[in-house]
Amino acid sequence: MKELVIISGKGGTGKTSITASFAALAEYAVLADCDVDAADLHLVLSPTIQQRETFTSGHAAEIRSADCTQCGLCETLCRFDAISDFKVDPLACEGCGACVEFCPVNAIDFPEQDCGEWFASTTRCGEMVHAHMNPGAENSGKLVSLVRQEARKIAEKQNSKYLLVDGPPGIGCPVIASITGADAVLVVSEPTLSGEHDLKRVLQLTDHFKIPAMICINKWDVNPIMTERIETLAREFGAIPVGRIPYDSAVTTAQINARALVEDSNGRAAKSVRKTWEAVCSTMQ
Repeated sequence: MKELVIISGKGGTGKTSITASFAALAEYAVLADCDVDAADLHLVLSPTIQQRETFTSGHAAEIRSADCTQCGLCETLCRFDAISDFKVDPLACEGCGACVEFCPVNAIDFPEQDCGEWFASTTRCGEMVHAHMNPGAENSGKLVSLVRQEARKIAEKQNSKYLLVDGPPGIGCPVIASITGADAVLVVSEPTLSGEHDLKRVLQLTDHFKIPAMICINKWDVNPIMTERIETLAREFGAIPVGRIPYDSAVTTAQINARALVEDSNGRAAKSVRKTWEAVCSTMQ
């Protein structure tokens, strides 16, 4: 089994749209949506949930009013201004535990928090593990790791050829949790100055973790000169350019129809996505 993680240095490059098309082309690969803070692969693949589990992680303080002596020490110690009038604001509490440790009458509980949910589902393109974080919840990196772990279990059980991971944008903890141990990453970029800047950052990340990287440029024909610059930059990092996808309004039409581009169109962008997938598969052999 090969695990391919599709990521981007910034949001809005078309990463999830390309992942959805790859899922349709891969013929029943196992899918993992690791963009847990803003998951949207399900909007295209319309999964049927088979399993739903609560994700608990981190802690938040809760003051027991009946036992509190209102000494005010907890409010003084809290560096996050999460305690006021002897009540804890759960959105402001960072779970450091200082108030719990120093409460003179042990009147503060410190329960584990419900941070979101994860799901195991079926789609027309194969099985998918996905999740969402509650607003303000923490530890998205741990949830990403859990989603990958569950998806890998399914892929190994089914002896799937590919595990396709829709990773989060950026270079932070959730991205690191998405790519570590993967066979390869595909970075989806766009021909803009910010696209070039953010691609450099994400390639520095993949280079640090010694993960083979490929790139494709979405809407490349909007700025061919910048496309050339980005591909040159990629090669300097040892990343392999595997595709250029032109601007095509058929992408928007496919999204409106809740379908992957290659399911909904045989236009120039869809043909380029198919060629990109073939190049990815060839590179990963």
